[in-house]
Amino acid sequence: MAAWRPWHGCHKCSPGCLNCYVYRGDARYGRDASQVYRTGEFDLPVRGRRDGTPRLSPGETVYTCLTSDFFLEEADEWRPRAWRMIRSRPDLMFFIITKRIERFEVGLPEDWGAGYGNVTLAVTCENQQKADERLPILRELPLFHREIICEPLLEAISLDRYLCDRIEGVTVGGESGPNARLCRYDWVLDIARACRAAGVPFHFKQTGARFEKDGRLYHIPRREQHDQARRAGIDSPGGRILEESDDET
Repeated sequence: MAAWRPWHGCHKCSPGCLNCYVYRGDARYGRDASQVYRTGEFDLPVRGRRDGTPRLSPGETVYTCLTSDFFLEEADEWRPRAWRMIRSRPDLMFFIITKRIERFEVGLPEDWGAGYGNVTLAVTCENQQKADERLPILRELPLFHREIICEPLLEAISLDRYLCDRIEGVTVGGESGPNARLCRYDWVLDIARACRAAGVPFHFKQTGARFEKDGRLYHIPRREQHDQARRAGIDSPGGRILEESDDET
């Protein structure tokens, strides 16, 4: 996998943003994560090495805008060029995660049509309210590839009505960090069962720091959260394996 961070900084817009890992990371260096700026790697998809080969190798999945939101208002002036770079690299798969799916069409390329085949759009929904607000939009947009991410999972969520043949995968995870909110295993299992019933790939990414199973509360160190989720053995075949560096929490 590769990461492309064309801009950095964001504004909290949702309950899932409360303990944002970008804000925590910037705070360690005395930076304000609400200040949005274009980064030095803005043109990474079209950069080449001295030998003429591209810096992003053909066939890679490129996790895009992990320290911001691709559809952030402050990025409206930069997004058209970003789309042009994405279009110019059909040999890469750009994986974009957003909480702002309602802004998807702002600055959308004129040639978008049914979508770009090298773009997967994943929408996050941490509770039922956000699922009901965002997922109907995701379902109807002109996209070739779409996924759902329930991270941090803050309550039981019913996804049954949204798990149609247009959804290619669901990823679930608890919240990390010193102020992490509770994630219950029953909530994770309910989504896993719904995905299996609908034939949608499912991936349990991480337990989070405060994890309740069978009525018992566990405080799980950061280094063990992904491994404990993997050991649960509840993934369904074909689910995308998001790496630790792709945290939404």
